[in-house]
Amino acid sequence: MGAVTAEIQIDAPPEQVWKVALDPQRLGDWVTIHRKLNECDDGPARLGFTMVQTMELRGAPLKVRWELVACDEPHLATWSGRGPAGSRAETVYRLEAKDGGTLFHYRNEFFPPMGIIGRVAQRAIAGDLPESEALESLKQLQRIST
Repeated sequence: MGAVTAEIQIDAPPEQVWKVALDPQRLGDWVTIHRKLNECDDGPARLGFTMVQTMELRGAPLKVRWELVACDEPHLATWSGRGPAGSRAETVYRLEAKDGGTLFHYRNEFFPPMGIIGRVAQRAIAGDLPESEALESLKQLQRIST
């Protein structure tokens, strides 16, 4: 599976959207596959900030340790994740001021373990679920940010 990308226009300024999207305590309010925030650093998200999150995909729990590896508040956040069995993920939020609100760009790429075998298995298990979950998550972010 390649990268999952999605975007949505939110009727709130980037600073307001950033406060919601980058608050680990709010993940359950908008990320559809979020199940639990296991731990996170104190204070606001910033470069080097870490958290451990449990998500669920097709009934399977996935525990991922995230680190904020790029941070330009309120415009860009890049999370690097480490999951089970050597899997990795990268999630990028890009917030662009537009039409009095925010155009929120989302990108996620998952790198399964075991090379091509892992990619084939992941595609068979996940199908188009990541795209639909990303779009639904962004719709929820839109609702709670305004």
